[in-house]
This record gives sequence, structure tokens and C-alpha cells, in this order.
Amino acid sequence: QVQLVESGGGLVQAGGSLRLSCAASGSFFSIYHINWYRQAPGKQREWVATITSGGNTNYADSVKGRFTISRDNAKNTVYLQMNSLKPEDTAVYYCAASGPGPVYWGQGTQVTVSS
Repeated sequence: QVQLVESGGGLVQAGGSLRLSCAASGSFFSIYHINWYRQAPGKQREWVATITSGGNTNYADSVKGRFTISRDNAKNTVYLQMNSLKPEDTAVYYCAASGPGPVYWGQGTQVTVSS
């Protein structure tokens, strides 16, 4: 089983940056693909980015070129560096671990971007 805890959210002005962290406990973290999702008020949860167990990355078009996902398997942590933030990036951000067995979710961290 994997437990995930997100951190690093907060309030930032448009154009600013934040780095989110997703810290995992449990075994075999390195075999999981880690995904970031976000959910804005009144909207469905949407996929943001993925980093595979092999380190390959993929991004939603809305964040491509502004967000960077990375992982440090030694620290059991995945990061989401968010630059050039826009008000429409405001949401609760969740990380999720996918691999053998069920998908594990964190509790989310709030990101608010003011205009």
C-alpha cells in the first residue's frame, strides 16, 4: 500500500511560481507512475501531468511549457514545479500513484492564483 501526502500549495500572484511535493510512504515507490490532477470549484477533476516509473513525462496542453514534473526515488517524492501561474490554475491539486493494484490518492493541496 502507498500513502501520499501533497504539500507546497498556497496563494501566489499571477506570473508567480510554486513547487508542489508529493511524498510517498510504503514500499516500491519507484515502480509507480505518479500523476498530478487538479480540481477547480464546480469543475471535474482534470489530469495535469504524469511521470512514469522510467522517468518519462507527459503534460496536459494547458500546462505544457509552464509546469515540470520530476521525481526523486531516493526520497520517495515527486515534484510539480509550476511557473508562470495563471488564475485559471487555481484548484486543489492531487497526486495519484498508479501501478500494480489500485490507484492511490493523496488528500490534495490548494493552489490559489490571484490576478
